[in-house]
Amino acid sequence: MIDAALLNCLADGQFHSGQEIGKSLGISRSAVWKQVKYLETLGVEVYSVRGRGYRIPGGLELLNETAVQERFSGRLSQVVSKQVIDSTNLMALRELNQPDAHRSLYLAEYQESGKGRRGRRWVSPFASNLYMSLVWRFQQGVAALEGLSLVVGVAVAEALQAYGLSDVKLKWPNDLLVGQSKLGGILLEMQGDASGECHVVIGIGLNVAMHESAATGVDQPWTSVAGALKRPVSRNELLMAILERLIGRLEVFSQQGFSAFKSQWEALHAYQNDDITLHLGSKQISGRCVGVDEHGALLVDQGGEVKTYHAGEVSVRLHGTGH
Repeated sequence: MIDAALLNCLADGQFHSGQEIGKSLGISRSAVWKQVKYLETLGVEVYSVRGRGYRIPGGLELLNETAVQERFSGRLSQVVSKQVIDSTNLMALRELNQPDAHRSLYLAEYQESGKGRRGRRWVSPFASNLYMSLVWRFQQGVAALEGLSLVVGVAVAEALQAYGLSDVKLKWPNDLLVGQSKLGGILLEMQGDASGECHVVIGIGLNVAMHESAATGVDQPWTSVAGALKRPVSRNELLMAILERLIGRLEVFSQQGFSAFKSQWEALHAYQNDDITLHLGSKQISGRCVGVDEHGALLVDQGGEVKTYHAGEVSVRLHGTGH
């Protein structure tokens, strides 16, 4: 566990000596050093200069749990924020039996076991990105959830556009892109009655200000909001903007389903009317992507015949590329 007082001290981006920090926190300089080293293992860049002390270049902006609670009072049942967790989705799944599970939001500064679609590892450096999971209850069973990940993508993309990132696009079924570089992803996990009431954990991972040194485990082209905009980005402002749109879109989706968002999603589709290759296990299928149907399934024109594909184990690549 990281000492919150140490984080608050270093968050200003200025140099602080180990002696100064230790005195204010009531711990030894050796304990300060151990805390700093632990921070570095979490992906935080810390400068250590003899005679000057420790400094986090650019400082840290920690997520403001209280501000989120106040802003969305009455729209979220609770907001839980942790420094270090296995993953926000797992945290949410563990709490689904609580009476206030619906509309519960879980946030983390760092994920030890963050994961994306098909179990891929999600690199989650400390206080650099957004890692969030929102629990939403649905009454109509699994069939009513068709297209949900696409609606979540629309909400996040709209928030990013309002923030100034005009060239954000969506890749079916759950990725956010800038160009051919991955900006974020969506992971939905369901628990409950397949034909009745169920809870869905809506996990969102978004690269906000990830430093290259923290992304050594990323195995595909990636970008961040700050990198794409070429300016500093407030994670708290971005979080608020995403939640505002996400909650509103989920309320509409609960009543109207995906069909209410079909045209919006296609307008944001990275591969709309492009030639693509679908990977279904060891099988590959090529065709022209012509959008999605009323349930969010991918439509592919294969030699004049339009066929429908559902998410599952399907992976989409732009034809002739690895992305």
